[in-house]
Amino acid sequence: MERRSIGAGALAVGAVGLGCMPMSWAYAPSRRRGDESLAAVHTALDLGCTLLDTADVYGPFTNELLLGRVLRERRAEAFVSAKVGLRAGEQHVVACGRPEYLRRACDASLRRLRTDVIDLYQLHRVDPEVPVEETWGAMAELVGAGKVRALGFCALGAGAGPGAGRRGDPAYGAVLRHLDRVQQVFPVSAVQAELSVWSQEALRRLLPWCAARGVGFLAAMPLGSGFLTGTLTPGQGFEWEDVRARHPRFTAEAMATNQVLVAGLRRVARRHGPRVTAAQVALAWVLAQGPQVVPVPGADRADWAAENAQAAGVRLTAADLAEIAALPAAVGAWD
Repeated sequence: MERRSIGAGALAVGAVGLGCMPMSWAYAPSRRRGDESLAAVHTALDLGCTLLDTADVYGPFTNELLLGRVLRERRAEAFVSAKVGLRAGEQHVVACGRPEYLRRACDASLRRLRTDVIDLYQLHRVDPEVPVEETWGAMAELVGAGKVRALGFCALGAGAGPGAGRRGDPAYGAVLRHLDRVQQVFPVSAVQAELSVWSQEALRRLLPWCAARGVGFLAAMPLGSGFLTGTLTPGQGFEWEDVRARHPRFTAEAMATNQVLVAGLRRVARRHGPRVTAAQVALAWVLAQGPQVVPVPGADRADWAAENAQAAGVRLTAADLAEIAALPAAVGAWD
């Protein structure tokens, strides 16, 4: 598989990563199977998807424990991307950026992951009670201690959430201000944010910020939380614990209207051969947004991990990209 570099340190990873969150958190709890998830991780590594994206809050903790079972045998083949800065409560999560907490959390993650170093340690959320420079400085100390190789900034939910674009603050305005501040403390190697055919806010300001500074971009939810695969049907319903049950793009009405996006991806896919899928075209579109962009699709089954990995071989033409650009905006947007 093609390799892409993350950050000025030229940390090389496979062009397509593996998002591990669905294995333990947020989606369809009744479908979680530990053995299937382990097979998905092994398949991803076999096919060159070296970046494994996790967080201590996923589970919480169980996702890191699961990955630790694979890393015990295959650590040299994997690029471990972990997150810190969110603590799980009974019914909610809360940001915590206190230095003493970050140090404890890092040590705990290292134990669960069965490794002595995390390749990319991302700040999951900014704690409004702690200056971001203080939080980032504590994370930089972990690099100095040899426990972490590089630092990343997670901007999930920050660009298209409620309030984005209001009061004269364009999408990702606050994120960019935080990035400028932490960049003065220690280099940012990667930024993670949502980017897909149906969620393109990051293209306007966030991705250009990364490109201008040699910062890698991890594209989260590049398959639109499963919608762009074409396997979800309007009105199918979701389990109560599944985050999509409360997402405005996953109402029956919005899903029905947004089928035009899946149809467009399928049209492009047919031009590339009978085995190319809408999901692979969606990932190829993300890959085409820049050489520093690494899509991180979630998968908890080996066949899905394999399908995603093969998207790295799909090369979209200028006509393909123009056709996708002409598709209508998704209905049910956060903004």
